[in-house]
Amino acid sequence: MKKEFKVIAELLPDNSRVLDVGCGDGSLMDLLEREKKIEVRGLEINNDNVQKCILKGLPVIQGNAETELHQFPNQSFDYVILSQTLQAFYNPDKVLKELLRIGSSVIVSIPNFGYWKVRINLLLFGKMPITKTLPNSWYNTPNLHMCTIKDLFNFCDEKNINIKKVIGVNQDKTSLITRGNLELKNLFSKLGIFLIG
Repeated sequence: MKKEFKVIAELLPDNSRVLDVGCGDGSLMDLLEREKKIEVRGLEINNDNVQKCILKGLPVIQGNAETELHQFPNQSFDYVILSQTLQAFYNPDKVLKELLRIGSSVIVSIPNFGYWKVRINLLLFGKMPITKTLPNSWYNTPNLHMCTIKDLFNFCDEKNINIKKVIGVNQDKTSLITRGNLELKNLFSKLGIFLIG
């Protein structure tokens, strides 16, 4: 199981109502349902992934989060999860606004383009890096908006979005990110997980 999913599961109280936006094959939904007794729903654009969710018995709706989140009522979920998808939207600010409308709290994870290996690779080799968390070449990446942990931290400040907790993930290690250690953690975290609301 991905370390990211373990961290997300730990942030969620048992018996919560959760919407997993861009739920993929349902791996996180399955974990939350089994281990946390969470009432979880998924929204996924990819038909193959929707079929995988259905085969696992997971409740999923096929749809595009960029255009179809308006269908969900205000505060209809305790939490909304967006796992490593924010950077793939044309209008990430509008998607975040919708997520905050739908859920009392939102968990957003992002691959960190500020990670030191990404920076070094770009500096030394002069090309977009390929890493475990950023596995695509520049021409076939789904990432439209390259974002760092620091970028998302500052975005939340600018938009007056309450940051409840930020966790940096590097391999199997996690650490709490605060304003005081933001520069350092932005450099050494492969992934950022934000709990906002």
